[in-house]
Amino acid sequence: MAQDRTHHHGPRQPPAAGPVPSEALLHEAALNHLARFAATEAGLRRVLSRRVDRWARRAEAEGADPAAIAQQVAAAKAAAARVAQRLAAAGVVDDAAFAAARARRLARSGRSRRAIAAHLAAKGVARETADAALPEEEAELGAALAYCRRRRIGPFAAAPQEGEARLKALAALARAGFGRDVAEAALEMDPEAAEERLIALRRS
Repeated sequence: MAQDRTHHHGPRQPPAAGPVPSEALLHEAALNHLARFAATEAGLRRVLSRRVDRWARRAEAEGADPAAIAQQVAAAKAAAARVAQRLAAAGVVDDAAFAAARARRLARSGRSRRAIAAHLAAKGVARETADAALPEEEAELGAALAYCRRRRIGPFAAAPQEGEARLKALAALARAGFGRDVAEAALEMDPEAAEERLIALRRS
């Protein structure tokens, strides 16, 4: 009879903690991250800090001394901050370029200036840098139209919106951060003119 070769494995063991991430290792991790994703200096620092936190959890699970872990984590996070700062100083990380590119993309997808500002703040972009990246106020109508198109309201509704339907559309635009004047202008725009405005927004 053939020998039973089936092996029964227990739960997969988590990877060993190993030594705390060094500054060189964090620098390599930062470059690998930036090769795949755009990031701000603050965002990159958070990514590297999370890597240190993962190491700490594994080290703690292995029974390492909590006081020693805390000391190593503090040193590693300081190294993570230095790595992010050094890459920003070298121009590898550029908050202004990140903010400008992200703001353009978000405006084209129908995000208001207010929503874009909140998004950039969450990404760690300084207020002054974010303000400089925001689309001009005249571009707000284009963003509102992009929002209308995505929600199939206003010029892109299947049927004219009046009464309660119009109020709901205005409320949706308000929740998205668009002012009343911009919202009303978007809802009242002729469908053909709205399409032309969106084409211009995509080309800008």
